[in-house]
Amino acid sequence: MDPLTEQQIRSSFVNCSKGEATRLKLPLDFAELPWEDLDFLGWVDPGAPLRAHIVRPGTDGSPVGITLRVPGANRAGAFKSSICQICLTGHASSGVALLVAPLAGARGREGNSVGTYLCADLACSLYMRGKRQPKLRTRGYEETLSLEERVARAEANLDAFAAKVTG
Repeated sequence: MDPLTEQQIRSSFVNCSKGEATRLKLPLDFAELPWEDLDFLGWVDPGAPLRAHIVRPGTDGSPVGITLRVPGANRAGAFKSSICQICLTGHASSGVALLVAPLAGARGREGNSVGTYLCADLACSLYMRGKRQPKLRTRGYEETLSLEERVARAEANLDAFAAKVTG
């Protein structure tokens, strides 16, 4: 992913108001982000820990941002392990969270939303590249796809989720 400026990030959001985009906090390590290892930028808002954000390259090259709600109650123990629906990384139950995005436009203002299970720290790109390891309690599986194929699959999964958000 190409590096983004703060202004590019703030103006990219499709499912929140301009005021909300202005108030969101960027990742604490924004200046040191490993852009070359990121397929999308994802973070939990340090100023509002029940909010998360994803910014991904759009089909026209401009970034597309999606704001998400993080579950308030930890449901650890509900499942022994879970899989991220974007990158398919297996985690212990606390490593995956159901993140919910208000729909863009009038439908979102009416309270409609869509959710998906994601790596709770939104570090899918780093898991796919082996730069971060999940805390998996159960025996994992081994991918046979190349990194390029895994990235393409994750991008397609994220595109499908974004399409649901934007309608």
